[in-house]
Amino acid sequence: MTDKAKKNHDNDPFAQFADWIKLAEEAEVNDPTAMSLATVDKDGLPNVRMVLMRRFDERGIVFFTNFESQKGEEILDQKLAAVCFHWKSLRKSVRMRGIMEPVSDAEADEYFYSRARGSRIGAHASKQSRPLESRFALEKSVAKYAAKFGTGKVPRPDHWSGFRLQPLSIEFWNDGKFRLHDRLRFDREGLQDEWKTVRLYP
Repeated sequence: MTDKAKKNHDNDPFAQFADWIKLAEEAEVNDPTAMSLATVDKDGLPNVRMVLMRRFDERGIVFFTNFESQKGEEILDQKLAAVCFHWKSLRKSVRMRGIMEPVSDAEADEYFYSRARGSRIGAHASKQSRPLESRFALEKSVAKYAAKFGTGKVPRPDHWSGFRLQPLSIEFWNDGKFRLHDRLRFDREGLQDEWKTVRLYP
């Protein structure tokens, strides 16, 4: 790592990631926590989409979704996924692969009740990833749940929660002159094992 983000994080990829997230939050105008999320279906065919990381710590990174969505069903079935962060303004990227686990109900509740009321209603109204006959049908569903909950509390649906990606591999990519990029990967065999590092050819 050749810039001000370079610190002594040889054995701690999460500390390195925290440094880069901080730089991204300062440099990226929109959604510095946006990441592509890759899963596979029951036939092994990959799917990828953009989601937002909502929190991270030494256990891994967390995002929230409808568990009945395509990505939710694929994650619950396979228990594995990969993500990629790309910060164009920083010319940096981070890839992670690992084991997925649902977050606790307490974590899901904490985030759900921090969302705007309209977003909480939307979690009830949207049958995420399933066919929608018309935009009007979605608006009708939103109106239905808005009326149902009135001015009272909007509860978290049972099918709405979060996943934590617990990485077994984390790769840091830093742009280099003449495409001689810097690639440093951290690997571990199990979640309780020590990280090992390897530098990769560009």
